[in-house]
Amino acid sequence: TLETCGVGYELLISLNTYTAIQDRKEAKLYVYEVIREDAYLLYGFSTKQERQLFTLLISVSGVGGQTAKVILSSFSPGELANIIQMENVKLLRGVKGIGPKAAQRIVLDLKDKVIGIEGGTTVQQGVANAVNANAVALGFPPAASQKCVSALLQENPNLPIEQVIKQALKLL
Repeated sequence: TLETCGVGYELLISLNTYTAIQDRKEAKLYVYEVIREDAYLLYGFSTKQERQLFTLLISVSGVGGQTAKVILSSFSPGELANIIQMENVKLLRGVKGIGPKAAQRIVLDLKDKVIGIEGGTTVQQGVANAVNANAVALGFPPAASQKCVSALLQENPNLPIEQVIKQALKLL
C-alpha cells in the first residue's frame, strides 16, 4: 500500500521492486495505471526501466498485467532485455504462465524495442553471451566458459567474435 497525502493506494509490484523497497519507510515508485470496466489497477515499479519493460510486455498480444508482473519478478530489467535480445525463448518459457507461443511472440515483438533499455546487452556482453552459449553447447561448463570469455574481453575488448571463440576454446 502506497500512502500519499493520507490516502492509501494498493499497488501491484514485482519481486524486484519489493526487494528494492522492503526496508524503506519512504520510496519513490513509478506507477502505471490500468482502468478497465471492472477494475482500477495500479502497478508500481522501483525503476523507470522496469516500468518501460512492463508497458512493452503488455503491448504484446496475450500478455496482460499479471503475466508481465510475473515476468518482471523472474528477471531484472537488464536480464529480461538481454534474454529478449538474445532470443532466449527457453528462459522465457520457464516463467509461470508463459507458453512456447507467448515466449516466441514476446521475443519477436520486443527484440528491436528493448535495445535502448539501460541494462540491456552491450556489444561486449553480446559477444560473451554468444561465446558462452556455443561453449555450453559443446559441453564445456558454463562457469568456466564465462570466466574465460571475461578474461579475454578484458585483455582485448575489440577482439572479433571469431577470435574470442577460437581463443576461448583453446583455453578451455
